[in-house]
Amino acid sequence: MLLFATTQKGSPYIILIYVVLFGGLYFFFLRPRSRKQKAQRLEARQVEVGDRARTIGGMIGTVVSRTDEAVTLRTAGGTDIEFVPSAIAGKHVPPVAASTGPEDEHEEPSHEGDDK
Repeated sequence: MLLFATTQKGSPYIILIYVVLFGGLYFFFLRPRSRKQKAQRLEARQVEVGDRARTIGGMIGTVVSRTDEAVTLRTAGGTDIEFVPSAIAGKHVPPVAASTGPEDEHEEPSHEGDDK
């Protein structure tokens, strides 16, 4: 009975603070994360037969067949491996190495300012 007789000394705005914190958490963390996952799922669906694909585990291969239940990749060694479509991270685009042009290969070193 003594507990019921005491008055509540907490701020009535505490619920509002919790709502604002949860709203911020949702807006800055959960929503962008779900959008990124949705974009990854859409990208994985765009892989077609003949494309180079990358799995979420890092394996790279050429798509040889695709159904709703499985995607078959052929590795460089010629092995065919089946994956569930959700295991495909997307198309594999190899990085382009920055090549030096022919003018850079035969460029003479500059001797400006050399005193002999």
